[in-house]
Amino acid sequence: MASEITYAEVKFKNASPAAVVEVPPETKKHEHHPQKYPSWLPWLISLLLLLLCIALVIALFVVPFSHSSDQPTALQLKFREWWCISAEPQGKERGWVCCPNGWIHFEKSCYYISGDMMPSAESERNCSGMGSYLVVINSEAEQTFLSKKLQQYSKGENYYIGLSAQQVGQWHWVDQTPYNETAAFWREYEPSDTADEQCVVIHKNSGLRDNWNDVKCGKHNRICEAAVVTV
Repeated sequence: MASEITYAEVKFKNASPAAVVEVPPETKKHEHHPQKYPSWLPWLISLLLLLLCIALVIALFVVPFSHSSDQPTALQLKFREWWCISAEPQGKERGWVCCPNGWIHFEKSCYYISGDMMPSAESERNCSGMGSYLVVINSEAEQTFLSKKLQQYSKGENYYIGLSAQQVGQWHWVDQTPYNETAAFWREYEPSDTADEQCVVIHKNSGLRDNWNDVKCGKHNRICEAAVVTV
């Protein structure tokens, strides 16, 4: 007798279905388009750069002068353009010394040497109108410095200083500094001490030291002086 063959279907619980491999769709090529900027963007950038430049100017020039003292000096109120040099800081002192453009510097003062002539009273008003005064000479070093500058750059002959006499021989400085005969730099045989010569000038052509001359208070050039501005 022939044997029967029985077929049975066997299922395994842990069997996993056949892995399905997903093929990604073909990557779409990106098209490159030039990026467009709004037309007002360059103007905005220019405006921002301009504002930055203004801020830098204020930081470099306006702010230091605003902090140079509790109250701005008359000289600071009169002039907008300045030149400055570095100074050695001492303690808490500031590190820049400044004078208005067109003025010269010596020690703690700024000087203006005029190119025009005025009578004595007008010369005083001109200096005071710039926040300064007719120069007061306190030392031989200052006298020599100014005399050298006059010989180098000036075209005038006589330059008013802040020394005058209300009465013959009674000399006084415009800022009330006491007159000191030992620190006076008169030309030989000067002063004349006459009633009609009550003003004093530096006579440029008389050398570097002894060149003061008392004169009539007519039209002459002038030297103005003001304290430096420190920042």
